[in-house]
Amino acid sequence: MTIGSLVSLMRGSVWQVFKLAAPVLGTALVVGLIIAIFQATTSIQEQTLTFLPKMLVILAALALLGGWMFASMRGYTLNLFEMIPQLAK
Repeated sequence: MTIGSLVSLMRGSVWQVFKLAAPVLGTALVVGLIIAIFQATTSIQEQTLTFLPKMLVILAALALLGGWMFASMRGYTLNLFEMIPQLAK
């Protein structure tokens, strides 16, 4: 196992984590920003107002993208298992 292959393996894993987390975190960020703007314009300073909409949007994003996330993670994991004989050399 060379340093180049190790760096490539680490780069792939970081990219996979980013690819899986970005849609869910992005939707939570957008909803949080919209609610924060709403709270600032109406002077409503209720802390629990942001919790339920964010939770619902995150659950909806996971429900919509869950199949794609699972397929992507499955493909990456199968690729890792196929690399094991090459790494043992």
